Amino acid sequence: MSQYSLDVLRQRYVIEKRPLEASVEQILRADARAGVRAILASIDKRRFENRSEGQRLRKMLRFETSLWDSGHHAVAGVDEAGMSPLAGPVSAGAVILKPGTRIIGIDDSKKVDAAAREELAKEVKEKAESWCVAFVDVEEIDAINIYWAGIQAMQRAVRGLGLTPQHLLIDAKRLKEIDIPQQAIIKGDAKSASIAAASILAKVERDTVMRALDARHPGYGFADHKGYPVPAHYDALARLGACAAHRKSFGPVRKALGLAPLPPWPSASEREAV
Repeated sequence: MSQYSLDVLRQRYVIEKRPLEASVEQILRADARAGVRAILASIDKRRFENRSEGQRLRKMLRFETSLWDSGHHAVAGVDEAGMSPLAGPVSAGAVILKPGTRIIGIDDSKKVDAAAREELAKEVKEKAESWCVAFVDVEEIDAINIYWAGIQAMQRAVRGLGLTPQHLLIDAKRLKEIDIPQQAIIKGDAKSASIAAASILAKVERDTVMRALDARHPGYGFADHKGYPVPAHYDALARLGACAAHRKSFGPVRKALGLAPLPPWPSASEREAV
């Protein structure tokens, strides 16, 4: 490898992450220089991470792969975002991935930082057979309560797809008004690539809405905390009171408005009975 300096090798195979040709690797493995050892260690680490990510993705796609193999090519993952915030809409995503689609890094949106979510959202939109994000606004949330608002948002997302799904994979819920075979998966956004993709789109699109609400209602910090019940948000409520973006059916907002608490939402058994 005399024609290539260590800097060139590092640039090609470590920084640019080009595949290491077998003939070049054979020569490098016989080179005892510390710089070469370091380059090979970086390459070995990347290969291990790639294998681990490949295994993780295969596991994340096990529900989809089983359905694809049985002839169900239009499998939609469905998830919502923004159930617990004190302000802003609830959103839901529905994503149909093409059979065999692999998106490196796809995961539960809560496990991915904001910058990575933005990039993953772009890739999901590029690679998906169809996708949709739908919202239920604050007025609707207050009228029907947040549980049913989340269900409504997911139903709208599924119905907004450009392709009718053959099967739904849903994070922990069932959509009884949607007449499509479906499976509720507990913690599905961490177990199914399609549900994870839906969770990422729902989160990214809702965050965009919250940044717009921050400009419309300055002082609450919506662009930072996205309406979630964090100390800075409670402080803003105490100083400024509630604004039009707040969910008036939520306890802390009602307290800020001087309103009495509402009765509890339906229990899990009551929800199942409907």
